[in-house]
Amino acid sequence: MGKMKKSGRGRSTDEVLPASTPRAAAAASAVKSGIVFNKDFGQHILKNPLVVQGIIDKAAIKSTDTVLEIGPGTGNLTVKLLEKGKKVVACEVDPRLAAELQKRVMGTPLHRKLHLVMGDVLKADLPFFDVCVANMPYQISSPFVFKILLHRPLFRCAVLMFQREFAQRLVAKPGDALYCRLSVNTQLLARVDHVMKVGRNNFRPPPKVESSVVRIEPRNPPPPVDFEEWDGLLRIAFIRKNKTLAACFHSKSVLKLLESNYRIFCAAAQPPRRAQGCSKGCSLVYSLGLPMHKQQEVPDKFDIKDHIDAVLTTTGFGEKRAKQLDVDDFLSLLSAMNDADVHFR
Repeated sequence: MGKMKKSGRGRSTDEVLPASTPRAAAAASAVKSGIVFNKDFGQHILKNPLVVQGIIDKAAIKSTDTVLEIGPGTGNLTVKLLEKGKKVVACEVDPRLAAELQKRVMGTPLHRKLHLVMGDVLKADLPFFDVCVANMPYQISSPFVFKILLHRPLFRCAVLMFQREFAQRLVAKPGDALYCRLSVNTQLLARVDHVMKVGRNNFRPPPKVESSVVRIEPRNPPPPVDFEEWDGLLRIAFIRKNKTLAACFHSKSVLKLLESNYRIFCAAAQPPRRAQGCSKGCSLVYSLGLPMHKQQEVPDKFDIKDHIDAVLTTTGFGEKRAKQLDVDDFLSLLSAMNDADVHFR
């Protein structure tokens, strides 16, 4: 049933409809205007109306919602969103398709509900939105996911189409072959569910890869964790996810970085900004600064490797592998490392 183009900046989601329908007329207008769908932008036409309706249903849009759509194309999905919500903010990189979309709703009650944003969505300042719907090009999938997950105020949910393997990584659990840093980072910030598979033949022209739709619901309130610290820990743990954590931390480059961070931390007093409430009893920094501490001298014979090994031994994580650990395990490890003045950013 579906597709995901590896290259490109925005992919259209347009159905093939009977020639007598208004939406078919809009699609025909694009053809008459000489628009050739650009594979460099990942523009593949979604021709199965059941897939479009499935996306709409899973988004559960309310009449009061502002909807963010990425890559509206000529607007078949956009029109359905406009019919459901209060407002649609549509981000489009291709000026030809943006013009067709404007033309399509011009003179209708839907026109006043459409706000079109031109350009690269990764560089855009996103407005407030309740729901996000997107048919994502592969090369911006990961940065876009974290752009919206770190966006404030929080949105309610996102229903997104991705390349199948990327979607599988988002929902992977400890022990799964595709479980990775992306899986843990995403699941720290949100609940992620696989909604449906979408095969290549649902698109015209068919892409080279299969697709899947996922539903992302941000955790509200967000976890009390400094995301840069958290991601720094995961980068080390997943250097080689099949190696033990002790082996990952014994890398010379890792030890050099952590010793530098340790010495900087010990040399500077920081204001208190700690938060309670993480599962497994952890207490994590969530501010942009470091936790409160007094300046302290680093012993002459200080060995960062021994210092880290002590934490790994105490927590029991030294012989564990990243592929085996869940979000709560990593939260506990980060808390223990921070308590030992070991930091990752």
